[in-house]
Amino acid sequence: MKTNICKLSSDNSTFEDIFAEVEKTANYNNLEKKQALHLRLLAEELVGMLPELLTVGNGEFWIENNGKKFEIHVTVNAEKRPTMQEKENMLSVSKSGNNIAAKGIINKIKLISESMLDGYLESTRAAGFYKFYDMGIDTSYPYYDTWSNAWSLNNYKENTSNDKNSDEWDELEKSIIAKLSDDVIVGTVGKKLDIIVKKDFN
Repeated sequence: MKTNICKLSSDNSTFEDIFAEVEKTANYNNLEKKQALHLRLLAEELVGMLPELLTVGNGEFWIENNGKKFEIHVTVNAEKRPTMQEKENMLSVSKSGNNIAAKGIINKIKLISESMLDGYLESTRAAGFYKFYDMGIDTSYPYYDTWSNAWSLNNYKENTSNDKNSDEWDELEKSIIAKLSDDVIVGTVGKKLDIIVKKDFN
């Protein structure tokens, strides 16, 4: 089943349609109260990234499910390259003059998404960016056949689990999206960005 598609723009008022669609989806599929809350929280995590992502174009949001297996989809179609000021805003997750790596998993996913939208990742100057990007990059099927660039939260988790005393692991332990989702995929083809959050309630 696929829900209605919510058209997204930088006008924050469009975001309310997302939460209405999440609620309808939870009710239609008879999700338990806790499951419905988890679906809502995952959608909220995505919505938190949208204002910056939508500065370069318009997007769409929808949910697909097969039984209790859900996928939350966001796409952004870049209509322009970000200006220098927009790039600075994108990188503002790093407050120091050195542009250190983004803190928190959702900020890392946002920075990866923004950099992919800007093309070939050349716009970011954040030290450490390539570390957390490389730790999650995925060239396996079906990602390799679907996108020209793909990053997977599961890959990042797996490569981080070797050192459970690291800052990276600590971020995963504290992250809502890392705890509640089964995976997050970020992929691009040309000027189109896809973010898919997977959740299996079985």
